[in-house]
Amino acid sequence: MGCRVLSFHYVLTNDKGEVLDSSRNADPFQVMEGKQQIIPMLEEALFGMSVGEKKLLHVPAEMAYGPVHEKLRIKVSRSQLPPENVQVGTQFTAAETGNSVIFSIVKIEGEEVFLDGNHPLAGVDLNFDVEVLAIREATAEEQEHGHAHGEGGHHH
Repeated sequence: MGCRVLSFHYVLTNDKGEVLDSSRNADPFQVMEGKQQIIPMLEEALFGMSVGEKKLLHVPAEMAYGPVHEKLRIKVSRSQLPPENVQVGTQFTAAETGNSVIFSIVKIEGEEVFLDGNHPLAGVDLNFDVEVLAIREATAEEQEHGHAHGEGGHHH
């Protein structure tokens, strides 16, 4: 069963119009159909478009990275963390009830370290300005690997 690879450019903004991410000054983003590589609502919209088509797509937070979960915002003492690299922005993985969660250090006050395990875009409504550049059938190798390889083949 074949699946398609779609190349597109995007500009991602929040509801204040602040640019959060963009592919415009880089290579187009490639996604393989049905592989859950991007937000489902975005994938569905993109694969319903034609080459050359542009669209503005609003994705509510609940359909993107979900709401902010307060239980993933915790405070620990500095002594509970590995001593190296305790600074704002440091990320580490912690296992919580069988699932691993990536926590980021968001604030340090003396011996108290504030961690957040929410995705940085949790609770944020997203706006995608997208343009479909190409749609093609995935190669056998791409289908086997489960992702697009881009120009010139395999680039792991």
